[in-house]
Amino acid sequence: MPGFLLHQGATVLCLHAGQAQPTAPNPRVKVGDQPVTIQSTLYSIAGCPFNVSGSPSPCVTAQWVTAATRLRAGGVPVLLQDSQAICAPNGTGVNIVITQVRVKGI
Repeated sequence: MPGFLLHQGATVLCLHAGQAQPTAPNPRVKVGDQPVTIQSTLYSIAGCPFNVSGSPSPCVTAQWVTAATRLRAGGVPVLLQDSQAICAPNGTGVNIVITQVRVKGI
């Protein structure tokens, strides 16, 4: 489905409200003067409060499993507003809360 492209300044949270940030966005393609993120970009997560039976088990990283089917940057699919990721170590997902609203991809 079409969706807005994710960029470095997009607000992405793990399902427990930890802040996710891209570790290495694509520096050559920009939207709104910020680099876009691609499927191979690992996101690091800070501030995840998740715990299991009183033992902390926060989300640390998120790896993207879906991305654009027709749009690529550097030969790798770009991330869209409806892209899906899995957080490690607990296997939950992410919420894409805010992104730029000028460029869409499929």
